[in-house]
Amino acid sequence: MGNPRTILKSLPVVFALLVANSAYALRGLDHLTTTQPGRSNRASSSDANEWKNGNGDARPIPPGETLVLAELEGPGIIQHLWFTVAPEDHFYPASLVFRVYYDSRKDPGVESPLGDFFGIGHGIWKPYQCLPYEISSAGRAYNCFWPMPFNWKARLTVTNESDKPVRAFFYYIDWVSVPALPKNTAYFHAQYRQEKPCVQGRNYLILQTEGKGHYVGTVLSVHHAEDGWFGEGDDFFYIDGEEEPSLRGTGSEDYFCDAWGFREFQHMRHGVTVWEWGTDGKGTAYRWHIDDPIRFTKSIRVEIEHKGSRHGPDGNQYTGYEERADDFASVAFWYQEGEPTRFAELPPLSERLKRRFAIEAESMFDRITSSSGEVTLQDGDQWGGHKQVFFKSEVEGATIAIPFHLDETWRKSSLFARLTVSWDYGIHEVRLDGREDTRKKVDLYAPSTETMEFRIGIFDLEAGDHFLDFRCVGANPESAFKDSDETGHYFGIDLIELAEVPRGASLEESIFQSINESESEGGESLVMGH
Repeated sequence: MGNPRTILKSLPVVFALLVANSAYALRGLDHLTTTQPGRSNRASSSDANEWKNGNGDARPIPPGETLVLAELEGPGIIQHLWFTVAPEDHFYPASLVFRVYYDSRKDPGVESPLGDFFGIGHGIWKPYQCLPYEISSAGRAYNCFWPMPFNWKARLTVTNESDKPVRAFFYYIDWVSVPALPKNTAYFHAQYRQEKPCVQGRNYLILQTEGKGHYVGTVLSVHHAEDGWFGEGDDFFYIDGEEEPSLRGTGSEDYFCDAWGFREFQHMRHGVTVWEWGTDGKGTAYRWHIDDPIRFTKSIRVEIEHKGSRHGPDGNQYTGYEERADDFASVAFWYQEGEPTRFAELPPLSERLKRRFAIEAESMFDRITSSSGEVTLQDGDQWGGHKQVFFKSEVEGATIAIPFHLDETWRKSSLFARLTVSWDYGIHEVRLDGREDTRKKVDLYAPSTETMEFRIGIFDLEAGDHFLDFRCVGANPESAFKDSDETGHYFGIDLIELAEVPRGASLEESIFQSINESESEGGESLVMGH
């Protein structure tokens, strides 16, 4: 890469800062051969009394409370964030909100649920790696390398919007104080927005702001309201007030640098961290414009269509390019001089996550029955309530039945079982209420012990008593007890959960609304030509 001084002269200053402070995968190690001005600092959750043999290196966050991570005095540049959490709420990536306030500004420059900011939506936690983010420890260790310059001060907070406490929030904020920042320094911004469901007759808005800067990335999450492919929608970038977009796309997966649909993968500049097909399926994709930032001098508006395949009442595909009413959520990432336009407000948690109902398996322990084998409770922080029901199903054919009770009827809701995977676990079949049409098989082998969310199906469940029965039908060839060739058939369950499915809109409702809204605006019908 050449001398940093030459780069600073030949490129806009802030983009040079972006290059100079991103993950090493972008720039190599050449910058280490030239000394730089400034002083390295860290704000962390470290125990201030550690020199007295203390080890309270974390902070709790009670329900509804906000933890101030740091108040930094500038000028400076935040270079690295590291977080890890010990929560009571399994969906903490959605219920914890991360914010960064710059200087004396009232509105946050960064505002997003924690998981969405790090590129994984839906309250899901899992590992992945890309250019600005590295997430490890089965999705529990969050690292961020976006450079965040500030002139006077920076205030970083995390708010717990769940009704459960965060037992411990650990963090590092590594930053450098500098003598001064250039006058045209652009601040880092990230803003969450959602439409649940997407509004018929208009494109989904990702970003709208006025000023000068460059757009550097998109995280888009979809929660499917129906079967079929959601992503025929094109992306549009309107720059500096233009009526026709300078940048026009050819399909949603094309914008995210993929092709022919989605599947899970992670590259440095683009990827899909979550992907599930079908009704109630979830997906999250990211695209970083780090090497190709989209520049604007007056304003920028970023949109994407929500179009794809639709099916009629008979189940046949009506069209492959029609407006859908899936749930969308996004985070826009950009750098901008001055204060940006406030274009979105963060909705409350009740609007960000569908209604859910969870029953801890240990709460039904006295009512659980099994055909053979030992049923016990195991302790562990990876499980909700810190316990799981553990079944030593040592032979094929062994069964365990988990009862549960619903106080109210749930319509069109997904039924999940959060199960444990491990090196000595077996393959099991599950049925709901003994119904053969609900039978599904799940392989619980994994090289390490973790939990997984297994969807049994979408049901209308009446209020009253129900049960799940699991039967051991074999084991993965890799499943075995440690230091033994003996096959493992074990089974563990953390909880049973119900979650509402996105309602969406019927094909007829969607077409009718699209035509009406298009005609009311004096435009052509959105379904003409199909």
